[in-house]
Amino acid sequence: MLSVYNYMASGVLLTGIVAMLFSMGGITSPAAQVFIHGGILKWVIMLSPLAIVFAMSFGQARMQTSTLQMLYWAFAVLMGLSLSTIFLVYSGTSIAQAFFATAAGFAGLSLYGYTTKKDLSAMGTFLIMGLVGLIVAMLINLFVQSSTLNLVISFAGVLIFAGLTAYDTQKIKSMYAHVAGTDMMGKVVIMGALNLYLDFINMFLFLLRLMGNGRN
Repeated sequence: MLSVYNYMASGVLLTGIVAMLFSMGGITSPAAQVFIHGGILKWVIMLSPLAIVFAMSFGQARMQTSTLQMLYWAFAVLMGLSLSTIFLVYSGTSIAQAFFATAAGFAGLSLYGYTTKKDLSAMGTFLIMGLVGLIVAMLINLFVQSSTLNLVISFAGVLIFAGLTAYDTQKIKSMYAHVAGTDMMGKVVIMGALNLYLDFINMFLFLLRLMGNGRN
């Protein structure tokens, strides 16, 4: 589990560094140029992380551990490029507050998932259903542009990914116990780190939408 957390934390750190560097310069930054005038490059950057997640999820059995590692780091870099826009939209103080609030919440929830004796699998099924509903609501709101629905989506997103943090931690702990000492151990570490990374980043983004203030 320590290896999982190390991979996850390193991925988040790499994403943050890439995002900060890509957005340096504000409106004249590479991020602004790409996402305002980038054309197809903008969509490549935005969709590539999703493609990598699908490739890792469905191809992990056929891939070498080294290949999964390479894809994980590539994913973290591409996520940094994609998330660089938050530094153009939100103030640095808002980003820092949302990040540290997420880090504190994530630590507590992951610790609960790791130590609890309660089986969280039923909660996980409910949360996955909630995640599907959340995605549908976000797609609908792209067209209706409702500020009230946006607030509900943000609040629900924080709750869903908070719950998934505890659920995924327990699932990773269980999987790791089954593969300890086998060749699958390295793959489980990387895929576990990817799951927790996604929980952390999504909880952070929804929390930022709730409490973030725009740049002056």
